[in-house]
Amino acid sequence: MNQHARLKALSSFLMAQRAKRTPEEAGLAPGPRRRTPGLRREEVAQLAGVSPTWYTWLEQGRDIKVSASVLEAVSSALRLDPDERKYLFALALETGAGTTALREETARINPPLRRILDELRTCPTIISDRHCHIVGWNEAAAHVFMDFELIPEQRRNMIALLFERKEFRRLAGNWEHFVSGFLAIFRAYYGQYVDDDWYDSFLRDMIAAYPDFNPLWEKSRVSAAPEVLIEFRHAKAGKMLFHLTSLQLQGNNDLRCSIYTPAPDSPTESKLKRLMDKEQQGHEPELP
Repeated sequence: MNQHARLKALSSFLMAQRAKRTPEEAGLAPGPRRRTPGLRREEVAQLAGVSPTWYTWLEQGRDIKVSASVLEAVSSALRLDPDERKYLFALALETGAGTTALREETARINPPLRRILDELRTCPTIISDRHCHIVGWNEAAAHVFMDFELIPEQRRNMIALLFERKEFRRLAGNWEHFVSGFLAIFRAYYGQYVDDDWYDSFLRDMIAAYPDFNPLWEKSRVSAAPEVLIEFRHAKAGKMLFHLTSLQLQGNNDLRCSIYTPAPDSPTESKLKRLMDKEQQGHEPELP
């Protein structure tokens, strides 16, 4: 991202994190009634041991010098978790992973990984790259979500599909909760690859195309591997509960494996098996 976009992202992130923290959490007296939730800028500055003016400039996205030690103090004052801290450092110090373009082999799933996908028969699984572009999936994912083979390869971006396709909006019992996990991952990538202009271009396109995207993006958290319980309302199989586990794959292509594991003590796995078996036989499964 360019300098202006980076500083704007830094400003938005700091304001959002400050709004989440209460004086009580920080060990401060509540004081008089507040017009807005969260800590005041001067309170964050006090907790971090910096001047109110310097912190104000930092939060306003001014181009000022920052050090790792001061950012550590700000991270502590805002009680950032490891992913949020990494995001702050990347934006403030421009310590991203560079602008190396995604290589052509990123869109190729090697035989061992294909074998793993196939073995996860009752766990819908999607492989995506650092742009959240879908490069692989298994049969279970095609049955629960959609057959991604029917989507042109250049349009298989998971973030875009979540907003574009009505199937996803109908599928998730809580669509915003479903989307939040992917946006958390996307924001982590956004901070990691601060020099990649693709992200800013993609965000501009999404904001222009989908009015409900920007509010969700602005309040999205940062998480490299969110673990969430998701309820689906499948048109053919009914209610299904999955735990989402996101794993980073080792290698040079920065691929991610998102595995939806059927929730224990639920009929999800048996429903999925019936759905897959009957659709293979060309019959419509009956809702339980």
